[in-house]
Amino acid sequence: MSRRGRQAEAARNDLRLLRAAHEVFTTQGFDAPVSAIAKRAGLGMGSLYRRYRTKEELLQRLCLIAMERVVEAASAGLAEDDPWEGFAGYVRACVGFGSGALAPVAGTIEVTGEMSRTARQATELAGRLVARAREAGALRADVTELDVSLLIEQFSRPAPGPPDELQDRFKQRLLAVALDGLRAPGATPLPGDPPSLDWYEGRWTPDTS
Repeated sequence: MSRRGRQAEAARNDLRLLRAAHEVFTTQGFDAPVSAIAKRAGLGMGSLYRRYRTKEELLQRLCLIAMERVVEAASAGLAEDDPWEGFAGYVRACVGFGSGALAPVAGTIEVTGEMSRTARQATELAGRLVARAREAGALRADVTELDVSLLIEQFSRPAPGPPDELQDRFKQRLLAVALDGLRAPGATPLPGDPPSLDWYEGRWTPDTS
């Protein structure tokens, strides 16, 4: 096999591993053995360990990919002329690829510099998207970008059991209800203060107590 052929095969295997890891971790829990990932991907343990030396490295890679996709979704939302459609499209896109499905690992893995930089970029773009929708009078004034991020996390959690088309339809139905609840002016005042950035990012700091 040529060098280019080996590189292409390695890229395909990496994609299979990442897809399998995301499915295993989000359906079986983050304490699932990496052997289950290799089995789901149809690859040997050697292939997995050549690419990811530890489970933490694999989780870091998955989190980074999720953050990169959030950046892409927010950029696409900002490119939309209509502020509300751009905002709603961003929320639907993030829920669609489960951007918040890995949130439960917060505080259990080290945050790399690349993860931190990408997360900051995602937060900044989402903030611009939310501010634009608020300024246009489309999004209720008391909703922040972190409220939206936490909402996306809730909708990103997979339903119990194997993937099911009916469950997905129900999720889309409830998401439509939630999006309507975010529209201005908002009938019910939101209780309490909005989440702070320190609290939101602080969840990713390991508890050393």
